[in-house]
Amino acid sequence: MGFKCGIIGLPNVGKSTLFNALTKSSIPAENFPFCTIEPNIGKVPLPDKRLKQINDIVDSKKIIPASLDLVDIAGLVKGASDGEGLGNAFLSNIREMNALAHVVRCFKDENITHVDGCIDPVRDAEIINFELIMSDLDTLSKKLLKTEKLLKTNDKKNKVEHEILLKIKNELDKGNLIKLDTFSDEEKLIIKSFQLLSTKPTFYIANISDDDSSDEALNNLIQFAKKSNITVIPTSIKIEQEISLLNEVEKIEYLELLDIDEPVLNKIIFKGYEILGLQTFFTAGPQEIRAWTIKKNALAPNAAGVIHTDFERGFIKAEVISFDDYLLCNGELGSKEKGKLRLEGKEYHVKDGDVIHFKFNV
Repeated sequence: MGFKCGIIGLPNVGKSTLFNALTKSSIPAENFPFCTIEPNIGKVPLPDKRLKQINDIVDSKKIIPASLDLVDIAGLVKGASDGEGLGNAFLSNIREMNALAHVVRCFKDENITHVDGCIDPVRDAEIINFELIMSDLDTLSKKLLKTEKLLKTNDKKNKVEHEILLKIKNELDKGNLIKLDTFSDEEKLIIKSFQLLSTKPTFYIANISDDDSSDEALNNLIQFAKKSNITVIPTSIKIEQEISLLNEVEKIEYLELLDIDEPVLNKIIFKGYEILGLQTFFTAGPQEIRAWTIKKNALAPNAAGVIHTDFERGFIKAEVISFDDYLLCNGELGSKEKGKLRLEGKEYHVKDGDVIHFKFNV
């Protein structure tokens, strides 16, 4: 199940450096625009202490964490929606993403050029948002031409689609990104088929300096983001990259020196997971403990299908133990003895942290 979070922003804001830190890759991160042309893709494991807690009970041979696909997309520039700076290709890459991590530069460094000459995170964020909106308005205008022609046919589905298009266009004309939580579940499914850029769940990553010189720029970005209820995660991407290169012992010592509980990279991964509406369930045995990624409120057969399509097709029952019960009862056997193992059917909505064994027949 591929959930893709795209890293976007202007050139030279730290996107590729962030991607390298998160994926432990070594793609070029140079001081000039369009260093990244084709999108770079990497899998990022989700840090989850529950895996170790389960393994303390099971002592499995292998532990496999859940993961998120991160995509480093080349820097957009003003005029991208008109084709500037390979804009059409880059916007097309964004269209394939499920969520967006928007990197905004808040640090000053004379050695690293800024495409617009000076540091202004609000302006930079607005440039990217504007290009996404303009691209969507172009898409909407084409779709509205089609739905308007069909209005005379009194096709109910077309009428609903036309009204949704007008509602979205009204927001985009105001310069607003689209918030899907203002639409019904039925409307969301229709909107998803439009493949609009401005509807994608987004959060900002403020790339700050390691001193207080970024405070004013960061505060301006936070105030700007509040208007759209968008989360801002401040971090020095340079420091995060340095941390990512350390072994576990060195990492702990370095974090203690900086008085940091955990790398901000972990928060970024979790935020990507959160805005994608994802959760984790576990399978556990002596051969393997594995974390699996599913959408929140997924039904048990859908969760089974993540493991193998045969599991979903021939689903019979799911043996479910909540994570807390699994720990308290010291594993599957103890959970059975204390009546904490439940048999759930096709209508069961899997909860985050459930430890599951699926029964199926094909």
